[in-house]
Amino acid sequence: MATVIHPTAIVEPGAQLGVDCEVQAYAIITKYVEIGDRCVVANHAVIGGEPQYLNFDRKIQSYVRIGAGTVVREMATINRSIYEGKATTLGENCFLMASAHVAHDVTLGKGVILVNASLLAGHVNVGDYAFIGGAAAVHQFTRIGSMAMVAGMARVTRDIAPYLLMSERDDVSGLNLVGMKRRGVDRAAVVELKNAFHQVFSQTGNIRQLAAEELASGRFVTNEAQRFLAFFSEGKRGFARPTRGAKPEENRDEN
Repeated sequence: MATVIHPTAIVEPGAQLGVDCEVQAYAIITKYVEIGDRCVVANHAVIGGEPQYLNFDRKIQSYVRIGAGTVVREMATINRSIYEGKATTLGENCFLMASAHVAHDVTLGKGVILVNASLLAGHVNVGDYAFIGGAAAVHQFTRIGSMAMVAGMARVTRDIAPYLLMSERDDVSGLNLVGMKRRGVDRAAVVELKNAFHQVFSQTGNIRQLAAEELASGRFVTNEAQRFLAFFSEGKRGFARPTRGAKPEENRDEN
């Protein structure tokens, strides 16, 4: 099936679109954009616009790259990088709902969902299959780990480790057990994640050191638990953590 571009859409010469894409009415795709196969760009979305950065040099050649199967709904915006030759990058099969905003130099993994009016500031990094709730706002340079879930209207100013639930302002409420079940995460991995959660968040001491010690202990063998613990070795913004005595078991699927 050929790519379909609505007559009112603006696709600048130089933009690269894959096969079987759809560009709906009044969407704008600048020349700095590369879009994979089977993507949808909905009404009034703007992809590849200049970054909202006061010192940006408009002569810089930078990009937006979007993986196959991604859907960008109406009025969503994705800005290109502030750096020469660099790109704002979205993985395959992401879903950006209406009015979501992805700022310059953001990196989204595959299968990421941004709900309506969610806002990602510059240099944010979001792992595979993470979920960002409606009207949530994410501070620049923040990392959000794989399969983490951010509640609607949350304020994210610290890094969120993989598989966590976060709400309000940097408030971790447990593990995203429902999300992991739906993604088919093995029970052995869930058991290890519960233990790792306890070891990192229920003890006193430096959280980076605690996670590093647990990772080095060899007690955690699943990829998921190792990914969770390794997350704490990087980042500059500190870490979201429980503030109300949350336990990893609190997020259950009642069905």
